[in-house]
Amino acid sequence: MRGDADSPVILHVPHSATAIPAAVRAGILLGDRALDAELDRITDAHTARLAALAAAQCHSSPWQFVNRLSRLVVDPERFPDEREQMLAVGMGAVYTRTTHGDALRPPDFDPAPLLESYFHPYARAMSEVVADRLAVTGRAVIIDVHSYPTRRLPYELHGDAPRPAICLGVDEFHTPPELTALAESVFADFGERGINTPFVGTYVPLDRYGIDSRVSALMIEIRRDSYMTEPGGVPGPGLERLARALSGLVEALA
Repeated sequence: MRGDADSPVILHVPHSATAIPAAVRAGILLGDRALDAELDRITDAHTARLAALAAAQCHSSPWQFVNRLSRLVVDPERFPDEREQMLAVGMGAVYTRTTHGDALRPPDFDPAPLLESYFHPYARAMSEVVADRLAVTGRAVIIDVHSYPTRRLPYELHGDAPRPAICLGVDEFHTPPELTALAESVFADFGERGINTPFVGTYVPLDRYGIDSRVSALMIEIRRDSYMTEPGGVPGPGLERLARALSGLVEALA
């Protein structure tokens, strides 16, 4: 969704959707009930609504880049190759295992068609938005909006780490200290904040990753009990409070 022409801020929401095209669903081994349960666990429910509510409160409207398909189609935030550490648990750019380690796709599944049809077009589109913001404003600020469950899921590589109400994912190259400090201040009323715990890093398009300091980025991981009933339930009043805080962050960056 387009924002104001002079806004450098992009609210990126990659994991909020549950939609799976029929042709992709046919390649998933889970029955309907098991798939629904997996979607409840893996989906960052209501984060698209959170971004929309925050954007509506801003004087300078940020841009919103929202994935309309489930991350069980492709996960646009993974590396599409051997650089991805989540391959170790079958959850690279195309998942082959569930959050509990069960088979999601057949052992001989070829991820190439899904990467070609979904992953690469998504990456190109996000790169175009970032390039446009750089051309118009001279900078781009990606705020990566996520949520995570209160209790560890078996797939998590760093699940033994603390699980604060707000996890801020930072990157050494793309997250300036002042951006981290601003986010810590904005979300101070939500309880404990953590840096890169239990999830690490943030999203930057690969064509800018590690080479263009004009692109700054921060991941915001919200523990789900802060705003919703788990797993996959309705949002509570915490969603409105979070939207106000997120809008404050966007306004400060505009």
